[in-house]
Amino acid sequence: MTGVVSRVFLASRNAKKLAEMQRILAEQAPEVVVVGLDDVPAYDEPVEDEPDFQGNALLKARAGLAATGLPSLADDSGLCVDALNGMPGVLSARWSGPPGADRQRADDRNNALLLHQLADVPDERRSAHFVCAVAFCHPDGTELVVHGRMDGRVLHEVRGSGGFGYDVLFAADGHQVTTAELDADAKDAISHRGKALREIAPQVAAALGAG
Repeated sequence: MTGVVSRVFLASRNAKKLAEMQRILAEQAPEVVVVGLDDVPAYDEPVEDEPDFQGNALLKARAGLAATGLPSLADDSGLCVDALNGMPGVLSARWSGPPGADRQRADDRNNALLLHQLADVPDERRSAHFVCAVAFCHPDGTELVVHGRMDGRVLHEVRGSGGFGYDVLFAADGHQVTTAELDADAKDAISHRGKALREIAPQVAAALGAG
């Protein structure tokens, strides 16, 4: 089916997530186009009230499939800080309150709150890791979930302008710069989401008859 354009829906309005998925899926199936929430008719998005990343990812992917009829992907990810007993975790996006429509403002609030909570925590206790669960639901009933993880530490100040969320505070193991200071390819190579998307991409391509 080379040359035949297929569409896969990613249940997100985050332009950077959509671009990330498009880049990684293109390695396996360049003819597959990723569309997001702003590209389909509006529908009632589910409340992310599951206790873990996998549950929330499946919730969103199933809702996307039901609303659009398209093979649907969704991810749920977050930062787990050891000094905070694994929090923010599944609450990462709303750590400082409901995110609202302004994603950047919510990210800024969340980062400010996390820095405040870790203000007196020394470097040796600032270890953390990002976790990502990516779910894929196909109209034929196929459901897949994969996971990715990136270990590192939380810095003392915001650095960088790339990425989103807590990227401006997080340095991966083996790196002195934040994930917001890495270029897209370098981040994709090590990130929790990049690992999960690379694992699921060939399975998505196969399910779509692409590649």
